[in-house]
Amino acid sequence: MPKKIKIADLHDFDMAQHLKSEEDIACYLTVVLEENSTSELAGALGTIARARGMSDIAKAAGITREALYKALRPDSKPRFETISRVCGALGVRLVAQSVHA
Repeated sequence: MPKKIKIADLHDFDMAQHLKSEEDIACYLTVVLEENSTSELAGALGTIARARGMSDIAKAAGITREALYKALRPDSKPRFETISRVCGALGVRLVAQSVHA
């Protein structure tokens, strides 16, 4: 009989540790965008920023690191300007696609 594993013994999963390439980041962001949730998008951008280095992304986006953390919490509702600046700093682009294609 296999040994049972307790949930408390499992390691925490951190998506940022798995975003190793531009393709990984693009795939992750695409899946999150399909959820059509502003808070999920903010959280995903925060995860990607952590994978790339929050301080570097904040500097490239022209906002403070603290403001970036606050704007990209999973429960936040950042302004589009913030999303756009962070995407630019991350080197990603949001793309519109017809839902009737």
